[in-house]
Amino acid sequence: MFAVLLRPELGKWRFRIVLAFLLTVAAKGLSVVAPVFMGEGVNELVSEDGANVAAAGGAFVLFFVLFAAARFSASALPAIRDGFFAAVTQDAQRLVAVDAFRHAQNLDLQFHLTRRSGALNRTMERGSGAMEYLFRFLAFNIGPTIVELGFAAVVLAALYGVQFSLAAVVTVVVYAIFTIIVTEWRNKQRREFNKADTRLRGIALDTLANFETVKSFAAEDREADRFDGAMQDYNRHYVKIMQSLSALNAGQELIMTGGLLAVAVMAGRGAINGTMQAGDVTAIILMLINIYRPLNILGWAWREVKQGTVDVEKLYELMDRRPAVADADGAAPFAAAKGAVRFDHVSFAHEGRASGLKDVSFDVPGGSFVGIVGPSGAGKSTILKLLFRFYDPPSGRIMIDGQNVRDVTQNSLRAALGLVPQEVVLFNDTLRFNLSYAQPGASDDDIMEAVERAQLGEFIRSLPAGLDTRVGERGLKLSGGEKQRVGVARAILLNPLILILDEATSSLDSTTEREVQMALKEAARGRTTIAVAHRLSTIANADMILVFRDGEIVERGDHAQLLVRDGLYADLWRRQTGEHDLPADLEVVKNA
Repeated sequence: MFAVLLRPELGKWRFRIVLAFLLTVAAKGLSVVAPVFMGEGVNELVSEDGANVAAAGGAFVLFFVLFAAARFSASALPAIRDGFFAAVTQDAQRLVAVDAFRHAQNLDLQFHLTRRSGALNRTMERGSGAMEYLFRFLAFNIGPTIVELGFAAVVLAALYGVQFSLAAVVTVVVYAIFTIIVTEWRNKQRREFNKADTRLRGIALDTLANFETVKSFAAEDREADRFDGAMQDYNRHYVKIMQSLSALNAGQELIMTGGLLAVAVMAGRGAINGTMQAGDVTAIILMLINIYRPLNILGWAWREVKQGTVDVEKLYELMDRRPAVADADGAAPFAAAKGAVRFDHVSFAHEGRASGLKDVSFDVPGGSFVGIVGPSGAGKSTILKLLFRFYDPPSGRIMIDGQNVRDVTQNSLRAALGLVPQEVVLFNDTLRFNLSYAQPGASDDDIMEAVERAQLGEFIRSLPAGLDTRVGERGLKLSGGEKQRVGVARAILLNPLILILDEATSSLDSTTEREVQMALKEAARGRTTIAVAHRLSTIANADMILVFRDGEIVERGDHAQLLVRDGLYADLWRRQTGEHDLPADLEVVKNA
């Protein structure tokens, strides 16, 4: 944790770090010395020489002034330190949060498919916040309290007797042991509480993000009941934590009060026996009060440290997780050529499924248009995920322009692939932000050129705010066709070597579909295009059509050839078009 401060990014704060340490030590030293000045002032007042204040020369005033100055400085220096050190802790917290966020972004697709985004965000949020807590408590609460105890033990032993030093140390040790034991018990409660908290936040975010589905199924009350159940579980664990906190606080107060009473009695007996003066008793009691006062913070800090450790555990689990798909050592950038794609005896099954792709092989020549069709679950979209290298197949190779996708960097590979998915999900930002997501440095002229090619120019010009129009959560302020054309424009702006269409028009009405198909035709011009299609009319003009069933290619050829073959493709075509007879020209070919 403290290693964060050694990172090069925090080099600009080195002076502040050293100064903060020196101010902390100085403050604790003054906190220990201040009661000694008060004790000497009281001794001056009650001594024979101090019976006549004027005769004493006002020495007690000097001691009282020194006491006030030391006490003020002991409080002021930490305040000054916290003021200028806040920038350091916030910068360190930022680095940890960004590291966690970047790591989460780089994890594989399977990880994100099995994690709730709300729960993942909560893990990163709690973990990075806990890192800041842990650092601040250890550096400015627990550590300085131990330093102060050491200073006080030395001063007590040197000025008043080793028995007082031992009494102070024993009290603190008993207090610390009690705090550790009870806090360990409370940590188990904290872990259960965190699970309940994560579940509650996950349900809330998941439900709010999918409000259309909730409303479509009239499930508002059902989701409210589910949230209520999670909230009741959260409250139950919270009550347990608060009850155990009360027990901890009561026990800590008993130990501190007992230690102070013991030392006060010992000092009082010394004054009666004549081995100590009244001022010495005052100094000892004040010194112990100064020591014991931070113990309340120590207990709180220890609880925060232990509770923060629980939160950081999850963050470290996330940071220690290695992506299932990673760049190979020495992976080279992808070298774009013609966009020729080859699947060579590829087999793959998704986690938790018994079936998947089975020994699939095919070639896509550069610049050609290939369609992929088949029933649901046949493996069509899996082909695209493997091409993007979201997964690695256990057997077989995927080659693009003769390069194995495992041997090139993922960033360079995906920069050569442009995707228009079935449902284009947009960021809750402006049209400009979403359109330029493929090329963040694109100018408005470049964006509008892509927009015109995607048949979206007239729509954007009709908007009062134009490119500055906000699209809403997941782009819900736009219609389905408008979102699809944004996706097409984004792919055009990327200018990829290979264009991937994943059922890009299957959810659109006929009129919108024709408009989007025109945009897709423009986007596909001059590049390799691979289209997964539900509506066969969208790939009828493909150079080659691959027909999948149960993870295998059962037919391949162009539209006419597949109709003549009268197999699965022809059956799917008849179902969609209602044509039960082959066109006359194809009937002749079949009978030839």
